[in-house]
Amino acid sequence: MTVADLDEVLALELRAYSHPWSRGNFIDSLAAAYTAELRLDGDGRLLGYFVALQGFEETHLLNITVASYAQRAGHGRAMLERLHRLARQRGDQALWLEVRPSNLPARALYQSLGFVQVGCRRDYYPTDRPQREDAWVMRLNLDAEGCGLGKRGQDALV
Repeated sequence: MTVADLDEVLALELRAYSHPWSRGNFIDSLAAAYTAELRLDGDGRLLGYFVALQGFEETHLLNITVASYAQRAGHGRAMLERLHRLARQRGDQALWLEVRPSNLPARALYQSLGFVQVGCRRDYYPTDRPQREDAWVMRLNLDAEGCGLGKRGQDALV
């Protein structure tokens, strides 16, 4: 992902979320050299993207989005597997993320890949109601057979 991609990324972000990231959020992430990648179809059409922050021996997924017309086709899983591979190549010990408890499809995907809930951030997400929504903090241990791949599949990614 580059600054030149942001018009298309922001259009998808605005369609996907009631409280989307701003252009400034994306620009700051790119300027800080966060991992930010697009997923495109064979015709170059944007299917999704992710942004992740690298820390000491860990990577934190900040944003992952799949276009509504491309959901349930494995694109979210493919992007998470890509991030998993990058994190392992860096020598990371864990992947982290937050998810809304109400986002059942995302939670199911994360759990299928081996992420486990390890905490809760109270009133983390804005909502259209006066009360904010909590975030579940989830972790994938990269020393284990995470990412739903099993040992053989995990070795193939490294």
